[in-house]
Amino acid sequence: MQKKDCYLLGTITKAIGYKGELNLFLDTDEPEIYQNLESIFVEQNGLLVPFFLKKAELQRSQHLRILIEDFNEPERLIGRQVFLPLSTLPKLEGNKFYYHEIIGFSAIANTQEVGKVKEVRDTAAQVLVVVQTPEEKEILIPLIDEWLLKVDRTEKSISFQLPEGFLEVFE
Repeated sequence: MQKKDCYLLGTITKAIGYKGELNLFLDTDEPEIYQNLESIFVEQNGLLVPFFLKKAELQRSQHLRILIEDFNEPERLIGRQVFLPLSTLPKLEGNKFYYHEIIGFSAIANTQEVGKVKEVRDTAAQVLVVVQTPEEKEILIPLIDEWLLKVDRTEKSISFQLPEGFLEVFE
């Protein structure tokens, strides 16, 4: 499994108790769907190593208590990032999307194509859609519900209604 085919689930933060259990901090909006998880990929030396779980129980809101099958050195995994295959993500519909899903989509602003989505930057202050124009300029569009008109998976496009004069800032 390669990292490009996976998404970050969270980070192993500490050992729990004396039975080899670990705390996995979940970096997700829906932690409850990962209860009863059967396997994970842990990044070690740049590679994703698969581990099967004996147990995965939700503890507090964002913490999963896990026990790895046939593994006697849980301390070695503390601080490591945990990944799952993209194929395990639930399908989203309508204007809900995963950030990685819209990379490469045509960006349409006020009915006119302005470029392709290059990346999505999730900063502390604001989520930004980075659009690269044919002239190699970058346009940063804040991901605001009121501005997002439509995500069209068939046409591979994302449409925005931007305030008048917004795009002129990037000329």
